[in-house]
Amino acid sequence: MTPKPPKTPKIPPVPEDLAALPYAHLLTPHDVGSALSPEERYDTVHFDHAPFEDDNAAGAHFLECAVTDSSFTAVNLRRARFNDVWLQGTRFVGARLTETNWLDSWADSCALAGVEAFGSGLRRVVFRRCKFDSVNLRTASLREVTFEDCVLRDVDFGGAKLTDVSFPGSSLERLRLGQATLKNMDLRGAVKLDLADGYDSLRGAIIGTDQLLELAPALASTLGITVT
Repeated sequence: MTPKPPKTPKIPPVPEDLAALPYAHLLTPHDVGSALSPEERYDTVHFDHAPFEDDNAAGAHFLECAVTDSSFTAVNLRRARFNDVWLQGTRFVGARLTETNWLDSWADSCALAGVEAFGSGLRRVVFRRCKFDSVNLRTASLREVTFEDCVLRDVDFGGAKLTDVSFPGSSLERLRLGQATLKNMDLRGAVKLDLADGYDSLRGAIIGTDQLLELAPALASTLGITVT
């Protein structure tokens, strides 16, 4: 019996603007200049053009919030929770996002550079037109996560669990997958697939024929096969 081809994952719709959010009418503006606080609960808050630097927001809970054109530089967000959060045009530089939890959230045209996010949990999260540069997601758990039209450069998924994760239109450069566990991880839509390591961790990934041909020499080397 011929096995059924894997299904192309459906990308959840990303709200295009603030008004499209179901909780837009409930949002209250954050006082620009006010620092973030640890263990604080931010419910239906709109952070707009807010430059956060060296703040400590460890354990904070962001619920139904919007973050637009803001920046988080060297901010400590360890174990923070992001539920139904919409981010647009926002930058995270050297931020600490270790062991954070993300659920039903969207990020559009955002940038993350030098971010520590190991041990984090992401479920039903969509990244669109985002840039990831030297982001540490080791031992993270990603489930039903979509990277659409993104650039991932030197992103480390070492030891991570990736289930139902897809990369349509994205460029993956020097991606690290060492000791990662993959299940239905769909790489077919990636416009570039370049692995720094982890070829032996590709079990559970879905790739296209052209991608297989490109990866074949490295796969053969990993398996100890000499091709002459």
